[in-house]
Amino acid sequence: MTRESDLPTGIKRCSETLLAVPGMHCAGCISKIEHGLVAVSGVASARVDFGAKQVTVAHVPEMPAPALVAAFRQLGFEAHALVASGDNPEDARPLLRALGVAGFATMNIMLLSVSVWSGATGASRDMFHWLSAIIALPAVAYAGRPFFRSAWGALRVGRTNMDVPIAIGVILTTAMSLFETVTRGPHVWFDGATMLLFFLLSGRVLDATMRARARRGALSLMQSSAPGGYILDAQGVAHWMMAENMAAGMMLLVAAGDRLAADGVITQGTSRVDSSILTGESAPRAVTVGDQITAGMLNLSAPLTVRITAAGADRAIARLTRIMADASQSRAKYVRIADRAARIYAPAVHTLAALSFVGWMLAGAGWHEALLIGVAVLIITCPCALGLAVPVAQVVATGRLMRAGVLVKDGSALERLAQADRALFDKTGTLTMGAPLPQNIDALDGTNAQVALALAQANRHPLSQGLARSLTSRGVVPVPLTQIEEMPGEGIMARWGAVTVALARPQVTHDEEDDAAVDVTIADKVVAHIVFADQLRPDALKAIAKLRILGLESSILSGDNVQAVTQIARALNLTAQANARPQDKIDAVKHLTAAGAHVLMVGDGLNDGPALAAAHVSMVPSSASEVGQQAADIVFMGDGLMAVPQAVTVARRTQAIVVQNFVLAVGYNVLAVPLAVAGVVTPMIAALAMSLSSMIVVANSLRLARA
Repeated sequence: MTRESDLPTGIKRCSETLLAVPGMHCAGCISKIEHGLVAVSGVASARVDFGAKQVTVAHVPEMPAPALVAAFRQLGFEAHALVASGDNPEDARPLLRALGVAGFATMNIMLLSVSVWSGATGASRDMFHWLSAIIALPAVAYAGRPFFRSAWGALRVGRTNMDVPIAIGVILTTAMSLFETVTRGPHVWFDGATMLLFFLLSGRVLDATMRARARRGALSLMQSSAPGGYILDAQGVAHWMMAENMAAGMMLLVAAGDRLAADGVITQGTSRVDSSILTGESAPRAVTVGDQITAGMLNLSAPLTVRITAAGADRAIARLTRIMADASQSRAKYVRIADRAARIYAPAVHTLAALSFVGWMLAGAGWHEALLIGVAVLIITCPCALGLAVPVAQVVATGRLMRAGVLVKDGSALERLAQADRALFDKTGTLTMGAPLPQNIDALDGTNAQVALALAQANRHPLSQGLARSLTSRGVVPVPLTQIEEMPGEGIMARWGAVTVALARPQVTHDEEDDAAVDVTIADKVVAHIVFADQLRPDALKAIAKLRILGLESSILSGDNVQAVTQIARALNLTAQANARPQDKIDAVKHLTAAGAHVLMVGDGLNDGPALAAAHVSMVPSSASEVGQQAADIVFMGDGLMAVPQAVTVARRTQAIVVQNFVLAVGYNVLAVPLAVAGVVTPMIAALAMSLSSMIVVANSLRLARA
């Protein structure tokens, strides 16, 4: 993709390349990549999508992908270019295989160690040590690869990360154990090395599983418009053309039932279009010659001829995609608790282990004893408990929410949801059911109801479908119709025996908007005027009240018309903004964020995508558009809205458990590290103590499973 933009001096045009960077693990990685790449000649900007482990690099068109990969390598990260299909580099399968190998090795070595602990000596003990080595060496080499690669990538460019002390501890423990085996020493610690990898990989697998639930919404946003359409040539003959090949000035023929592939102005035809894709407006609107329509809108009633004004990357939906991608970066830059801890943990562990080794050497201990003490310090301070503190709590919490019909796609969303103090709600499909229902259904009875149902079932209009659902639920049986005919922009007519019947727009102006009413006509006589309204979700008022108790101020931010929004706002006692375009919604989120609020955005439509991405955290119902579901962090099932305050409550409790886990992990280190430094703890005891701390953290996290 190439486009003009605000570029650094000397760069006039810019291309974008999407690369997968699986080695990103924390906020420090994000900062290093985004700042480091900008310093590379020819690179204009770098934008990290941390959830998908991908980076979008804007650069001069002449810069090939291999040069970008080399730039990443200089920063200590492996990268590879992706195609536009949105490949996901975050694959948990290699980690699962490594976890299985580490678990298998740990169990078998522990069984062999039982004999040594039971008093085996001499040749028997040596045999068990060699058997342990035969199992442990290939297992460590295979299961430790994620940590070894990450540590080497950091050290190669002169930096450090959490994997450096892990790699050093595992390698030294394995090497010392092999040395003891060769020299027929009394103790080896192969089980400690494999156990260490098992617990560390458990944390990585849990974290990768959480990240795998995240989905990117920008691609689906672009796919919401048609892939192409029929272009009229100078002779008026229609030819199919892909959307990316269309240009301003071309004439686009849009049949009834087709979605627009480009923005334009209607030059011929009158119809009704579903514009909810961009405005969220629930009712279709009438359009005629001279009206502006945009890509993604659905033509409902009659053919239209449209003169294209914007195509390709200039379409409104493409601009919306870019807004959404840019907005998501505010969330990507969020620094999780684990990331903040990681910034200081690795250098502290390195320093402590090195000082222990040097101190014992100066105290007169031999290199063997000093090295064992240094290894014990590395193992006992290994961040297993810290690594499990967040993902275990998040997995347990998301499991509990899943049972309640709330699906959390990204574990970090729970941290952000716990911080939320301001809620913005879309109206249609979020606070309401998004399906207009007749308010005066009793106006239809007997034969009139049967005729109305027969007409409604034959029409795809949302009002017809709502009427059909209501009548069917009352046990009404439709009459047989013939000669059914669509009336473009008006409704549907048919023959019932020798009588003409119709379900159509009101011909007489009423107090309510015509788009929210239909007339049932039999023999040219209006027998019923049916008024429609969208219904509030059953527990919307209760959910808003619960959020208020939790300290979240709520308001409505909707693309619907003022009358419809005001009615819902009064029912829920909320402030509201109507006629909000996608840009208006994202501006509202940014304004509140700039004022210090942590915004929870709850929406459902494609037009909510940018705001969902820009908010501190976001939720959508399961009835939401695909783009809405992919842009949001959390999806809730069912018709109720109580899932929103329920998720906030669980998120806050999860945050409290995570903090407790960190306190437990740090407290363990405060008690155990002095013993390791003093030489009281062997590497094996250190591994057992480390495992015990991990189990305590897991047990504490399981408290979240209780309802």
